[in-house]
Amino acid sequence: MNAAFKAVPYTAGINNHMGSRMTAQQPAMAWLMADLQRRHKFFVDSRTSAQTVAAAEAQKIGLASVSRDVFLDDEPTEAAIFTQLQTAISLARKQGSAVMIGHPYPQTLAVLERELPKLKAQGIAWIDIQQMISVRGNRATAAHGKDGQYRFPTAR
Repeated sequence: MNAAFKAVPYTAGINNHMGSRMTAQQPAMAWLMADLQRRHKFFVDSRTSAQTVAAAEAQKIGLASVSRDVFLDDEPTEAAIFTQLQTAISLARKQGSAVMIGHPYPQTLAVLERELPKLKAQGIAWIDIQQMISVRGNRATAAHGKDGQYRFPTAR
């Protein structure tokens, strides 16, 4: 962690994109969240595993965090990315916000470049992740928990 933050010194937080196995390990996530808390950093859970305990561990100690709702480019075609973006917009309307993640694929960038300017006219505001953490206030959406609390996955 020291080397990573030294390599990118202005980092405000981290996100998992790989490491699904680790996000399902409670002791590892408890350690990571405590380390991030000590450093005053936030965590974005990409939810690459249904067994993730990352957000729940962050919430336990009050670490600023948020979880992804929509993965834009699991299928990296412009048509699929556009569909996922529409899913995120629908979800944002339903629950008040939606967190999207994706890759800097040319197709993803093309869709975002074309569609993001249209969001304001649709009543959708594009905000950065730190603002989203504040909007959600470390509370889980219905898709990720119950009554604002992140749920731990059921035993396997």
